[in-house]
Amino acid sequence: MKRAIFPGSFDPITLGHYDIIQRGISLFDELIIGIGENAEKAYMFSLEDRVRFIEEAFAHEPKIRVMRYSGLTVDFCREVDANFILRGLRNPADFEFEKAIAHTNRKLSEIETVFLLTSSGKSYISSSIVRDVIRNGGDYTGLVPDTVRI
Repeated sequence: MKRAIFPGSFDPITLGHYDIIQRGISLFDELIIGIGENAEKAYMFSLEDRVRFIEEAFAHEPKIRVMRYSGLTVDFCREVDANFILRGLRNPADFEFEKAIAHTNRKLSEIETVFLLTSSGKSYISSSIVRDVIRNGGDYTGLVPDTVRI
């Protein structure tokens, strides 16, 4: 079975994330959306809300599971028997950052990282931009799946 982890904080899930997940479904038998927990990070949305946003967005998709984890992503991959990490790339800066992580993960394990380019119409969207729009009272609804509502 080809199982992959799509890790992130998803604070909140964006249409960019949604795009990568939708396209990743066709590549793997199972795609686990791994919501990383970091006690030192201040999130806008609770872990429960973030899980709910994703579960509701993909309720129709049997190949997707949503799980929480803490620690190294490669350790989580071993725990759930995943051989792949799926990552989305929006721009060259993402590539440089993600390349370093992928090389480190490969050094620590046999887990391969698969990169997908975010669709051009969604490549400008990031969770930090969405949070800024929300904080400032803007209309965020065109940036996130319909399940993300305040």
